[in-house]
Amino acid sequence: MLVKKMQTIGWIAALLLGIATTTFAQVKPLPLPTLQQQFVNLRFGMFIHFNIPTFMDEDWADPEASPSLFNPTKLNTAQWADAAKAANMSYGCLTTKHHSGFCIWDTKTTDYNVMNSPLKRDVVKEYTDAFRAKGLKVMLYYSILDTHHKLRPGYITRSHIDMIRAQLTELLTKYGEITALIIDGWDAPWSRISYDDVPFEELYGLIKSIQPNCLVMDLNAAKYPAEELFYTDIKSYEQGAGQHISTSTNQLPALACLPLNSAWFWKTTFPTAPVKDPVKLVDETIIPYNKAYCNFILNVAPNREGLVDDNAVAALKAIGDRWKPTGKGVKLPTPTPPVISTNLAKFKPANSSWSYDMNIMDFANDDDFRSTWQSHSRVKQPWLEIDLDKEQGFNLITIVEDKARIKKYKLEYFADGRWFALPAGTDKGRVKVHRFPRVWGNKVRLTVDSFDTPPAIAELGVYNEKK
Repeated sequence: MLVKKMQTIGWIAALLLGIATTTFAQVKPLPLPTLQQQFVNLRFGMFIHFNIPTFMDEDWADPEASPSLFNPTKLNTAQWADAAKAANMSYGCLTTKHHSGFCIWDTKTTDYNVMNSPLKRDVVKEYTDAFRAKGLKVMLYYSILDTHHKLRPGYITRSHIDMIRAQLTELLTKYGEITALIIDGWDAPWSRISYDDVPFEELYGLIKSIQPNCLVMDLNAAKYPAEELFYTDIKSYEQGAGQHISTSTNQLPALACLPLNSAWFWKTTFPTAPVKDPVKLVDETIIPYNKAYCNFILNVAPNREGLVDDNAVAALKAIGDRWKPTGKGVKLPTPTPPVISTNLAKFKPANSSWSYDMNIMDFANDDDFRSTWQSHSRVKQPWLEIDLDKEQGFNLITIVEDKARIKKYKLEYFADGRWFALPAGTDKGRVKVHRFPRVWGNKVRLTVDSFDTPPAIAELGVYNEKK
C-alpha cells in the first residue's frame, strides 16, 4: 500500500500546488529581513510535541507502532491556546510529523496518519483554528527523518522527496498562513540525511513558491557556525542538545527551544514531576534571549487525553503573571541572505601549500566544521585550492576559519587554462561570505596574504545560487 500511495504523490503535489497558487496569489511577499525582524518581535511561543510518542512514554517512537495507539479521548486544542495566551505567548508550533513518520493531519500521501486512528480528526486543523481564534500566530514542525517510510540514510529515493514535497504542499495550502516551518532531522549529525540526499534548495524554493512569507528554520545549529545563516532563515538552538546561543555576541535572528518538562513528549511522570521554574524561565531565558535577537519557544506536551496537565497550565500562568511583552523589541542587524545552495566544493579533490600532517587540505572541504586544514607556520603566503572536477558556474564562496586569523586574502578561479581574480576579500570575521556575478571555472583558490597566526580553514564552500 505504501508503494501505491507514494506513486500517486507526483500528481497530488501538482494538484495542491495549483491550489496554493490560487490561495496565496494576493499575498504580498515581504523582504526576508522584514520577516526576520517580525519573527524576533514575536519573542515567546509554545512548542507542542504531540504525536505517537505521547502514547509510548518515549521521545522516539517505534516506527511500526499502530495508528490505533493515537487515541486522545478529550482532545481540546482550545485549552492549549488558552494556556499559551495566559503565558503571554504570541504563537504556537505543532509537531505535524515526528521522526517515526505518523502524520496528525488528513494527508493523502500515506495511510500512516491520524484519520486511520481512533480519533479520526485532523489535529493540525483543530490546532490552527484554535490558535488563530485567540489571535496567536501559527507555525508547524515537520521532520525530514521518517523511519516508518524508510526515509533514512541508505534508503532515500526520488519517491521519498516527492512525498516530502506533497506533504509540505498540503501543510502550506490547507491551513492558512503559516508564519514558519521548523524542520528537523535534516543534515544533523544524528540523522545523517544531507542536503544532497534531500535537496535543500529545491524544498526551500517550493515552500517560498507557495507561501513566500513563510520562514524556513532547520534545526542545524549543531553543525553550522553561529556567525552566518547556513540553510535556514533563522538560527535555531536546541538547548537540551547542548546548543546554546551567546547572548553577548549573537547578531542573527534566532530561535532557542527548551521543554517545560524533562522531555519533549508527555511521560506518565509529568503530572506530578516538577516543571521548570517560571521565574528562572522569565529572568534567565526569555528576557536575556529577547535582548539578543532570540525568540524563545517553550515546549508544552499535551497528555494522552489531548490536554495540557494542570501543573503545566499553572506554570504558564505564572510566566504570564511575571512577564509582559512591552515596546517594539530590539532592532535586528541586517543579516546576509542565507546560504541555501549545494556546496560544489564538498569532498572534491583539494590541494594546498605545506600543512601539518594531522590537518591536511582534505579537512577544508569535508563538510565538517570541527576539522581544519592548518597551514604550516613556516609558510608566509598559504594557499588552498579546490578542484571542482569540471567547469561549472558559481556565484558564492564561503570561508570558515576555526577563529578569525586572516587579515588579508584573495580569491581566484581557473578557466581556459589560467587564473582569474574574484572581488577582493575584506571580511575580518571568522566566517566570510562572498557573493559576486556568476563565473565559470573548474578550480577555486584562496591565497592568504596576511594573518595573525597561521590560518586554519574549517570549510571552503563554493555555490551556484539560482538568484
